[in-house]
Amino acid sequence: MPVLPLLKGLLQPAVDYALPPRCPGCGAIVGEDFAFCLSCWGGMALLGEPCCARCGIPFPHDMGEGAECGACMADPPPWDSARAVLAYGDVARTVALRLKYGRRIGLARLIARQMLRHVGTQEALIVPVPLHRWRLWSRGFNQSALIADHLGRLTGWPVEKHALRRVKRTAPLRGMNPKQRATMVRGAFALGQGHEGRQGVKGRRVLLIDDVHTSGATAAACAKMLKRGGAMEVRLLCWARVLPDAVD
Repeated sequence: MPVLPLLKGLLQPAVDYALPPRCPGCGAIVGEDFAFCLSCWGGMALLGEPCCARCGIPFPHDMGEGAECGACMADPPPWDSARAVLAYGDVARTVALRLKYGRRIGLARLIARQMLRHVGTQEALIVPVPLHRWRLWSRGFNQSALIADHLGRLTGWPVEKHALRRVKRTAPLRGMNPKQRATMVRGAFALGQGHEGRQGVKGRRVLLIDDVHTSGATAAACAKMLKRGGAMEVRLLCWARVLPDAVD
């Protein structure tokens, strides 16, 4: 038997006793790593069918295959579909903030695992929403890229972290309304070097990864650029989304 797995098996009970697994949402002790406690599970609104085929907004009942909401029919977003694991709330916010600002990078794996039920069966190129280089240097990592890496390992699909570049530094979008957000990110993204032609996203299905979907301005700007580069399909997948009636 290999030495390292044997040592891990012998030491794991001691590690679990000294550092028991804790709920990512509230910190309560749980039975295994990256598991939510019952209280946090009860407070999470998981998203899925029935929903708008394009933007993923929940429907009160099944509207039929391919049904879209009125907003998407009136003004179709640039992505082909958008899905999120859960509605933005206390638990979703805590996990997102602990990953982004608390440097709890292990939470990226939890998020990727929860995303699996939304990835579909057709292989896609996994592309994270990029950070501007100054923000990347100050934070030390791109949370969306960490999630994309884990999702690539879980699915076996290719990950391309340089398909998009953030070429314009923007102010934090928190507190802005949807119109202000859209104005702020206009011209903020470009195709990565070498991704403009056939060797890039042209003719590819793309799975665009972000942590939180608020107004959709950032994702829309990225999707437009990917489509401009010839992507056959762009599907947006996020950890959490703010539902329309909660957007300021």
